[in-house]
Amino acid sequence: MSSEPFGVLADPARRRILDLLRERPRLVGELTEAIGLSQPGTSKHLRVLREAGLVTVRPEAQRRWYELRPEPLAEIDAWLTPYRWMWADRFDALERHLDTMDDE
Repeated sequence: MSSEPFGVLADPARRRILDLLRERPRLVGELTEAIGLSQPGTSKHLRVLREAGLVTVRPEAQRRWYELRPEPLAEIDAWLTPYRWMWADRFDALERHLDTMDDE
């Protein structure tokens, strides 16, 4: 797996764009308004996401619809699978701790 998606996802604005695209395809203007960047700034992030294969663009007349491509995220998820046990143990411990607090 390429390390590129990891670097791309390190940026909070790009993660926010992906969160928005998870809901539905969006136009650049919608994304710009939602994340609070300039249109050129948003376009720059979209270009990086597109080059990393995380989004696609669908031209429609003068507009550009951006859509999430879930396949690279599935690759990241598959890579993380062997590490999940670390989180599961901590979440189980937190749940036990919270249960004891409820009993008090």
